[in-house]
Amino acid sequence: MGATGGIADFDALRRAMAENSEEPEGPARNARAEQLLAEAEKLNVPLAVVEALGHQLKVYNYSSEKDKMFVPFARLLRLWDERPGDFDEYETHSLYWVFKWMSAGMLDQPHIPLASIEKWLGEMEHRYRLAGHSERAVRSAEFSVAAHIGDLPRAERAYAAWLAADRDRMADCHACELHGQGGWQLRNGRDAEALELWGPVLEGEYSCAHEPHTVLASSLVPLLRLGRADEARAHHLRGFRLVRPMESMRGAYADHVEFCALTGNEARGLELLAERPAYFTDTGQPRSRMDFLAVVTLLMERLTGLGLGEQRVPGPAGRAWSAAELAGHARAEALELAARFDARNGTSYVGDRVRERMDQRPLVDRLPLGVRAARTAPAGPVAPVVRAPAQEPRSLSALLAEARRLSDTLQPHALEAWAAVAEAVEGAEDTEVDAYVRAEVADHTAMGRGPEGAELFERAAELYARAGDEGEAIAARARAAYVRALAGELDAATAAIGEPYDRILALYADEATGVRQTASVLMSRARILMRRVHERSEGAAEAEQAVRELLALVGGRGGSDVRLVSRAAEGRAMLAELAEHAGDGERAAELFRQASAQFVGAQLPWFAVEYEVRVAALAHEQGDMTEAERALRAALEHGGPHVEAVGRAQLHLQLAEVLGGRGAAEEAAEHALQAAHWADEAGESSTLGAWARHQLGGLLLRQGRFAEAAEVLESALADLSAETHGDGAVVQTQWWLGDCLSELGEHHAAAERRLQAAEIARHWPEQHDHATLAHLAAESLGNAGLAADADRAYARAGELWRAMGNVHFLVRSLRARAWLALRTEAGTAGARRLMTAAVTECETALTGLRDPAARERLTGELGHTHRQFGDLLARSVPEDAQDAAIQDAFEAALAETTAAIAVFAELGADGLHSRTGAELAAAWLEADLSRPADAAARARAVLDAYRDADPEDDTVRARRAEARQLLEPAQA
Repeated sequence: MGATGGIADFDALRRAMAENSEEPEGPARNARAEQLLAEAEKLNVPLAVVEALGHQLKVYNYSSEKDKMFVPFARLLRLWDERPGDFDEYETHSLYWVFKWMSAGMLDQPHIPLASIEKWLGEMEHRYRLAGHSERAVRSAEFSVAAHIGDLPRAERAYAAWLAADRDRMADCHACELHGQGGWQLRNGRDAEALELWGPVLEGEYSCAHEPHTVLASSLVPLLRLGRADEARAHHLRGFRLVRPMESMRGAYADHVEFCALTGNEARGLELLAERPAYFTDTGQPRSRMDFLAVVTLLMERLTGLGLGEQRVPGPAGRAWSAAELAGHARAEALELAARFDARNGTSYVGDRVRERMDQRPLVDRLPLGVRAARTAPAGPVAPVVRAPAQEPRSLSALLAEARRLSDTLQPHALEAWAAVAEAVEGAEDTEVDAYVRAEVADHTAMGRGPEGAELFERAAELYARAGDEGEAIAARARAAYVRALAGELDAATAAIGEPYDRILALYADEATGVRQTASVLMSRARILMRRVHERSEGAAEAEQAVRELLALVGGRGGSDVRLVSRAAEGRAMLAELAEHAGDGERAAELFRQASAQFVGAQLPWFAVEYEVRVAALAHEQGDMTEAERALRAALEHGGPHVEAVGRAQLHLQLAEVLGGRGAAEEAAEHALQAAHWADEAGESSTLGAWARHQLGGLLLRQGRFAEAAEVLESALADLSAETHGDGAVVQTQWWLGDCLSELGEHHAAAERRLQAAEIARHWPEQHDHATLAHLAAESLGNAGLAADADRAYARAGELWRAMGNVHFLVRSLRARAWLALRTEAGTAGARRLMTAAVTECETALTGLRDPAARERLTGELGHTHRQFGDLLARSVPEDAQDAAIQDAFEAALAETTAAIAVFAELGADGLHSRTGAELAAAWLEADLSRPADAAARARAVLDAYRDADPEDDTVRARRAEARQLLEPAQA
């Protein structure tokens, strides 16, 4: 009924209030409650006014306008005192129940004097005693007052009295009580005890309108303090999904913003603030506004401390805010509110706790959440270079010694060390730096330029020659040739390597240069020839000869010279590539493993990463998932902090896929989470990151972690695209998300996701996914109460199943439509037609079906269809039906159920449980039709069927018990 349509009678008022209760929290719902009270006052029905006041009070309590509760409550209390007979049993209970809301509501309003609150406590205690209620709720309210003002001894006494008092109808629900009790443990520094108390709420044993929402939020920081970061992440994803749509939960929302500020997720914290701009200014509950502004301060000061004080951030409407500006504003506002509470309370307790909250330090540098979030804090280098204290500039000789040490031992960040040398050389006088040092600087600078380094390598060669080191000069020219190959100039590179190759061999033969320089030239030549193999598929034999020449030179010569060990290992890897090119994957994998082992043995594990990845790929091709898993784990271990962020993301994602494939969903999810994190760090959120989140969501779904999975999958969908990831990934993500939402009871949203996925799959050549998604969407629409829409979706699915020749699902879609028909204009007649059609489809398909297994499956489908037809007929009788109509419906139901029994009997032992279930259903129908002897006969048939059955089987035990129950009247 519309807001302006008027209320004709009390029943219409009740329907309107019920409808309004289902609306989202907020001012619109509150305004409607005010209109309904005005309509109630016109009905001249005292109870109508009482109920309308109660409804108004409830919607105020569950909104940002909590300060409006006091007026309707005062009026209700006056009505009770004047005319208690106007209240029925439910409204009497509700009146006493909301006494507790008033206590909490007064504490939240600093303008209400403490003396008034204490007086109210006394009033509450007096009225509860007169009404015969336990003092448990009173002591709980007293505890809240004492804890709020910081009177801890009194709070401890009230807490003990609260727990000691008997629970009665006025006590808060178990979930809310446990939240308050855990909060007291938390306030006393007992994090583990708090979490233990909250366990039954977190595990779903107890729940209510605001739980586990608030317990999940309250648990975040204590979990972080206890080092249980994985649980904290899960509670954030699960809990934020619960509080997001509830306007009244600003305090819990603040806990989630705080969590982001303390875990390196500042960007997500900003996203949360942007979702709720009204939280900055809503004044209906000053205490939750103070809490919210305190964590806004925490987040903004964190950003400012990271050097991001000028960043634009969400804030109160009406102006643009930088992080630094909002930090100052929020701190001032939060402290002003705290000062008002402390002035009212006569203590400094509230202000002290607010300051403590605002001044917290991060508990985790960065906790990956799985959902997309940009890195607000600037990311450091993958593996920081450890340098000496920087009190004084280091000398050129010291810098040079460090750079040479790192280069000679092939350590990561050697090029950064040479960059520091280059900077020092640039500022030195020409006479202070000899040609050899300048050659080294040019050489290593060129190495950092990749394909653009050829000219600088030539310059290095000139300087080496000028310094008298002909071997290094030739090696530098060989490196120049190789980078030309990297730039795609293969012919020029092949020509350019010829002279350095001939010259270095001649020098080596004359002992005019060393193994290192010779090996360097041979390696450059081998690399160039390998590029020809990879890019042109030519010259494999020549490349192999070059590699074996290199291995002959360095084999056995390495010892402690890691450069020569590295040459040998890379040469072995080249042979592996040639074997792979020739189609010998097994030989290639073995050679890659040998190369990896050589690098690890030389304490250069980071060079082994590439080869372990190649082993994993080969193992994957050969179907050896055990070896693929081993290699990927080794790659992650060997790479450590030296692998770039995008490489880490790829390794974690590949391992997640392998682990997920063998059913290790929990560990796979951890790797998918890490993949998403490192993809974000690498700036690949919308590409690799979206794929990682897609995988993570599916893995969380497999573990039954539906709320977490939904958050992650929704985050993935923001970036997934058919162009980048393929439409299959988009459909699968929508599908998984629909499954999550269905499990969470969000059926309308589940239907939307499934319909979106079905629309994409509609264009695929193979239509099974399209049909399945249409069927699932219909199921969700039905669960959402949209019977007509569900019927259309089932009809669409049925057409697809028919076209595919899938009789089983065609029949199931018809049965589902039959049940829906009872809720639509089609009614019982339409339902019967659809069930009859389902029976006909089964019987027609069975005609001429020869395959025994297929025939058995379809026979079972026919039996279930008859059974459901019987159930539908029995349940379709209107409440006001005449006896004759009831008799006819039950007889028809019995006929269908008897048909089901006969069909299940054809299946023998495989149909036993289905047959006995139908037999018992028929027995109850016989009893309802006043045929006790026939009912007893059917019950005995069930007992006979299970005479030799396993007595520990749950189904057997349940069927026997039900059969004996049916026999009791006959035996009486």
